[in-house]
Amino acid sequence: QVQLVESGGGLVQAGGSLRLSCAASISTFSAYAMGWYRQAPGKQRELVAVISSGGSTNYADSVKGRFTISRDNVQNTVYLQMNSLKPGDTAVYYCNAKWRSLNRWGQGTQVTVSS
Repeated sequence: QVQLVESGGGLVQAGGSLRLSCAASISTFSAYAMGWYRQAPGKQRELVAVISSGGSTNYADSVKGRFTISRDNVQNTVYLQMNSLKPGDTAVYYCNAKWRSLNRWGQGTQVTVSS
């Protein structure tokens, strides 16, 4: 049973920073591609950043240069460091784990950026 638990969300002023964490209960965590997605009210869920099992990363254009995804294969945790936050980054952020046909989501954590 794969479980993903996000933490680190909250309220921050524009220009501030937050670090999201996603703890995964996966025995083969290092084999999974991990990602962060977000969903703002009235909008579809969108990709924010992904990191492959080999450590390659990919980012949405809107967060390039501001957000950094990383993973710790000992702690079975994936992180999203978010700097220079903007009101447009306000959303529920979801952790995602993918391996072959397996695709799992966390419960989400709210990030609110005030202007």
